[in-house]
Amino acid sequence: QVQLVESGGGLVQTGGSLRLSCAGSGRSFSSYSIAWFRQAPGKEREFVATITKSGGSTDYADSVKGRFTVSRENAKNMVYLQMNNLNPEDTGVYYCAAAGFARPPTVSTRYEYWGRGTQVTVSS
Repeated sequence: QVQLVESGGGLVQTGGSLRLSCAGSGRSFSSYSIAWFRQAPGKEREFVATITKSGGSTDYADSVKGRFTVSRENAKNMVYLQMNNLNPEDTGVYYCAAAGFARPPTVSTRYEYWGRGTQVTVSS
């Protein structure tokens, strides 16, 4: 099993940047693909980004493509989400999730392990 803890959220103005971190604990962190999801108040949880076990491939939602970058350092059990040029539509609770699939899915129900989330608020 793996435990996940997100950090790095906060309040930022439109056009600003934040870097979120997802810290994993337990052995074999590199055995998991990692995804980022977000959920705004009154909205369904939506896919943001995924990264494969070795970090060799990434995928992004169209809404964040070109602005967000996901990366990982398996030796440190860490995954990052660099978010640039933020806008108010990016506001929500951001979660990282882990699954054993070699090709990480974009559907939240396929993930077994979740962090508790970190709040990101982008002001107009």
